[in-house]
Amino acid sequence: HFDIGSLHAAYQAGIGIAEVIDTVLARIAAAADPGIFIHLATRAEMLAEAEALCPFDPVAMPLWGIPFAVKDNIDVADMPTTAACAEYAYTPDKDATVVAKLKAAGAFVVGKTNLDQFATGLVGVRTPWPIPRNAIDPKLVPGGSSSGSAVATAR
Repeated sequence: HFDIGSLHAAYQAGIGIAEVIDTVLARIAAAADPGIFIHLATRAEMLAEAEALCPFDPVAMPLWGIPFAVKDNIDVADMPTTAACAEYAYTPDKDATVVAKLKAAGAFVVGKTNLDQFATGLVGVRTPWPIPRNAIDPKLVPGGSSSGSAVATAR
């Protein structure tokens, strides 16, 4: 399982954060869906972010070692923000407040997920990037302007 409780139990039992990162990357590769992420952090970037954490302490950092993805209309420092529009792209030098709070709680960023351009759609298919495939039935729309995030979560 990949929920907070089971990950924290695994960390407590001695699993390394590199193994969790490798599992995340393996699951992304197994999905074989180029439409989920607009930008994916490298293994080295994820590992560096995770290794900068204090030793495992789920009381001080309740999201310690928890991977998360960010919809690509929310800023993550040093990752491009596109809102699914290449012409709009910029690279912020600081995190959005929500991202900063997740990181402060111990979570680490996997990447930026696809969306309906500028988050204005209803079905998740208005993007110049590949359309994320519905995780249950690829004949169905991936759903909502948060399509990449929805599919990432489902997978």
